[in-house]
Amino acid sequence: MPRKYRQLSIEERAVIMVQVDQGRTLRAVARSLDRSPSTLSRELNRNQSKKRYKAVAAQQSAVKRRRKPAFKLFSNKPLWELVQHLIRDGWSPQQISGRVKARFADEAENRVSHETIYRTIYALPRGGLRQEMIKALRQKHKQRRPRTSGSNRKGALQNTVSIDQRPAEGDDRRLPGHWEGDLIKGAFNRSAVGTLVERKTRLVALVQGGGQRR
Repeated sequence: MPRKYRQLSIEERAVIMVQVDQGRTLRAVARSLDRSPSTLSRELNRNQSKKRYKAVAAQQSAVKRRRKPAFKLFSNKPLWELVQHLIRDGWSPQQISGRVKARFADEAENRVSHETIYRTIYALPRGGLRQEMIKALRQKHKQRRPRTSGSNRKGALQNTVSIDQRPAEGDDRRLPGHWEGDLIKGAFNRSAVGTLVERKTRLVALVQGGGQRR
């Protein structure tokens, strides 16, 4: 029986990035991940730019491809009317999402995430319905940004040093002891992996974390 296809995870994309940079063959990388070479070939063809594969950009592209249309409720009138009814009754978007998931367990087209509910409400034209829906929400914000907006709400890191200021001996890999690190986060910050690569020896260290849960 053929195995069910699994989407590449953020951790796997980090490994691909590091090992490809090390010059390992596609088949060797595939063996280390227990993946087929064809899967990795498609991944590289789709996300490699200027002969460099970047795990962060690849993960962001994958999330965008999987994301459902933001305003699917506008094209599903019965579901949209149900959502409005539950909001008026004091249900939160999170509760509504769970309710419709249980009610329409076998009907993917009739399920909706809480983020989609929020986005739909705030995309309504200014008027009575929009004001009514926003007022009924438990958290009453005039404006709201989706959690997947891609920007860091806590602000940029302080006292960072640009990669442009890296010493020449580290840039051309003449001397050992120069490390290059990166932190890659998955969708909704639910997973994260840190990568450390020693520039000269190409020694790799991966640190997996649970990410920040909201």
